[in-house]
Amino acid sequence: MIDADLRRKLVLDNIKHQKTPISATALAKELNVSRQVIVGDVALLRARGHEIIATARGYIFPHFGETNQYVGKIICCHSLDHMVDELYAIVDLGAVVVNVIVEHELYGEITGSLNLSCRRDVEDFVSKVDSSEVKLLSELTMGVHTHTVSCRNREHFEKMCSTLSAMGMTET
Repeated sequence: MIDADLRRKLVLDNIKHQKTPISATALAKELNVSRQVIVGDVALLRARGHEIIATARGYIFPHFGETNQYVGKIICCHSLDHMVDELYAIVDLGAVVVNVIVEHELYGEITGSLNLSCRRDVEDFVSKVDSSEVKLLSELTMGVHTHTVSCRNREHFEKMCSTLSAMGMTET
């Protein structure tokens, strides 16, 4: 059995060099530990300043190894009526909406994984929203929220930001 520091280094290296998200279960199997150990390792790595993003499909790093992908954050502000327009605009440009983040007055930062990469993903998400009585995170903050978005490169991210700004979706 490897020691905890070496295991965490292996977890970090593995996540950094993946082209797609990798699950805690897959990491656990590879390192012969439980899923819970990996979740704890990732929490410690994040606490040490490593920007590991958790998605519904697994962990990703802001720059996926050699693929030159760029992960950025954009602050948005709009009513619920414009949520679909915002999400469609992002995925139609070929970007992935990794998550949504709100700054709650009492609890601090709250993050919800989304991992939306196409219109079908957006439609499935909206269908879940419509069929439940759960409030969206952005409803807690009067429409102000942040999205972590994965793009091909910095220029792609800036184009996506400009598009959302032209639509009146971003916080100025």
